[in-house]
Amino acid sequence: ISSKQYEALLAELAPYMRADKYGVNGHYTVTSLYFDNPNCQIYYETKNKLAFRQKLRLRVYNDADLNSKAFFEIKQKHKKVVNKRRMVLPLYEAERYLANRESPIPLTDYETSNLQVLKEIDYFQTLYKLEPEMIISYDRTALHGINDAELRLTFDFNLRCRHDDLSLTNGAYGDHFIDQDDVILEVKVNDSVPLWLTRILQNLACEQRSASKYCTSFELLKERSLLHEAQFEPISIGGR
Repeated sequence: ISSKQYEALLAELAPYMRADKYGVNGHYTVTSLYFDNPNCQIYYETKNKLAFRQKLRLRVYNDADLNSKAFFEIKQKHKKVVNKRRMVLPLYEAERYLANRESPIPLTDYETSNLQVLKEIDYFQTLYKLEPEMIISYDRTALHGINDAELRLTFDFNLRCRHDDLSLTNGAYGDHFIDQDDVILEVKVNDSVPLWLTRILQNLACEQRSASKYCTSFELLKERSLLHEAQFEPISIGGR
């Protein structure tokens, strides 16, 4: 949606929704490290909209250091249903896990909120041969329903990506990958979207469409990488 639609939407939602409990008045920054393999399997599964697809990401909120909480998660999507398998660990433990992929240490040695999820993450990463691919960051405003706490709306602004400097301790920066006047709105519900919300979205011409932050970022960074390589490609000069 546009920034004008966002402002209008906030006014319409005021009787039904309030700022999320996370962040400051529902505002916070999200920075995520995404993984892929040399065959770009995660990208192609997402781009081609496989009926079942999944991603692996390591996420922090706001300014993070090695002692900050990190959220390691598998995001799975089957048709239109999204499921997340998530566990929490200190960022230094997440970095220790990634640094020891060549010579793994027992998963029981890590400080984590859920060993079973770590086992699933480790299996997924090993099966797909996943490595850190890019960092995506954005500023988020989140709302939840006054009478239905399971209803959440998130608005993401200032979306950036980078494929170098892949440490989450180095902050939320990178190249913008959508128009800075645009806002990504996601409606998160357990069952169906309430009728009052459907009417508000229709009245403000908020059209539902597919948008993958990962794919859009991947394509931008790939294009820029190819342009950079072409710029510095050696020129063959024939002699007599």
